[in-house]
Amino acid sequence: MHYELYYWTGIQGRGEFVRLALEDAGAGYTDMARVHGDAVMQPYLQGKVEGLQPFAPPFLRTGRQVIAQVGAILDHLGPELGLVPDASSRRQQALQLQLTIADLVAEVHDTHHPIAMSAYYEDQKHEANARAASMRGERMPKFLGYFENVLKHNGGRHPLREHSYVDLSLFQLLSGLEYMFPRRMQALWSTLPHLRALKDRVETRPNIAAYLASERRLAFNTNGIFRHYPELDGEA
Repeated sequence: MHYELYYWTGIQGRGEFVRLALEDAGAGYTDMARVHGDAVMQPYLQGKVEGLQPFAPPFLRTGRQVIAQVGAILDHLGPELGLVPDASSRRQQALQLQLTIADLVAEVHDTHHPIAMSAYYEDQKHEANARAASMRGERMPKFLGYFENVLKHNGGRHPLREHSYVDLSLFQLLSGLEYMFPRRMQALWSTLPHLRALKDRVETRPNIAAYLASERRLAFNTNGIFRHYPELDGEA
């Protein structure tokens, strides 16, 4: 099976959650916009391609099927790539955790764009500062504490007791938060021993380590979801 992944070029965003699953499994895929440019996505986004029109990237083409939304993509890929337990109940648990990760990712984005996506960060810095304080003080501890407890209650190594795409998505989430809020994450790590160990383990998985060292892995930057603005960071 060969997959086509569609996501914006130069942006380290939601598409990375899908890339990590494909890379970890050693799956054959083409990053279509990187090869052909962002315009290759327009027929899909304009509803000119057979199938349900995606609202926005990332989306995946597999055969004649087009799947959008990270949670839906990973739910589809999980069984094909061996990245989710076989039982339907465990697959549902994986999707539940992935959607919870997506909730936090949405809040992360709204931290630096709390008023409007169409406005520049510089036009909403005051509001972003207030939102960042809430993110650091309330939302990060709540979400990350939840995932820490899930790990603890399932043996400490994997959220689903075995390696899955959820491990990979938590790695991406933690890496992004560490880039975005280095001071806050440094203060939080001591309360998140299982999550920290999971991040370290995923980083050393052979296919992931090779991917992270390659040109295919974009560095975090101020065009993506996880953006580092020093004025938004703090130890608390």
